[in-house]
Amino acid sequence: MPTSGPLVDRYGRVHDDLRISVTDRCNLRCVYCMPDEGMSFLPRTDLLSFDEIERVARVARGLGVDAIRLTGGEPLVRRGLVGLVARLSALGFADIALTTNGTQLAALAPRLAAAGLKRVNVSCDSLRVDRFATIRRRGDLPTVLEAMDAAETWGLTPVKVNVVLVRGHNDDEILDFAAFARETGRVVRFIEFMPLDAQGEWGPEQLVTGREVFERINEVHPLEAVTGPDRVAPAERFRFVDGRGEIGLISTVSQPFCGTCNRLRLTADGSIRNCLFSDDEHTLRDTLRSAGTDQEIEAILRRAVWAKYPGHAINEPDFLRPHHSMSMIGG
Repeated sequence: MPTSGPLVDRYGRVHDDLRISVTDRCNLRCVYCMPDEGMSFLPRTDLLSFDEIERVARVARGLGVDAIRLTGGEPLVRRGLVGLVARLSALGFADIALTTNGTQLAALAPRLAAAGLKRVNVSCDSLRVDRFATIRRRGDLPTVLEAMDAAETWGLTPVKVNVVLVRGHNDDEILDFAAFARETGRVVRFIEFMPLDAQGEWGPEQLVTGREVFERINEVHPLEAVTGPDRVAPAERFRFVDGRGEIGLISTVSQPFCGTCNRLRLTADGSIRNCLFSDDEHTLRDTLRSAGTDQEIEAILRRAVWAKYPGHAINEPDFLRPHHSMSMIGG
């Protein structure tokens, strides 16, 4: 394991993108993330403080990490998040982004932009008001669309729209979302449904693959590949041949991109995870709260990266679902 230089795993991949879950809580109960009842949350004392998050980020920045994504749960429910964005921005990251459900974004967009946030990803799984309400259980579609407008007004661009497709639920809206991308100029990213739902109901029969999405859109609106990867996104990128916008396909299940993954995740309770689909965690919280040195934090980050598996094995018969859902890990 290297003891100097950037964060490199045993396969030679540099990890320079840190996803930070600032809370495991959310103001919604989306059917893909949380059950409507019975969800337990961490005691607030178990969550990393902003001082602790900033310290980990500072050590990571010294190891070449230059992209930060703030996630949750829903990150905007964490009080004082604007101040955390300002503190992270002062550390010199090239990219600071936020993934949000959009319910509180419109009001906070100007302050987030002033604090140094660069861009946002907004989750939106339906463009139909009634279906949106069913999926979200709380919140409404006009509020989320208003949030996208506000993000663009305040320069939090490009706005990327995250759509999780589930067969039989919203896969009949693929062309609607393609039209939305063409009309608004926003990048719609179709994300395969992953085995990280809190209910544990995921099954391969619910999967709508990226290839199917491409074929269905391409039949109506011809697509062409965008050459050159997006360094801070795993999506395959395609633009419409007539120049009217772009879509992305995140085919985590059917076409794993583990070989090019450059991410680490800091969970809300202070553990480092080197893969969404692994239960292997390397705790930082104990080190942070026991007068641990920056060198000890660096060593934990390096061990986590070095311990990374070559792939997540979702499609293998011995795959075991992670114990934590997406709302607890952060995307």
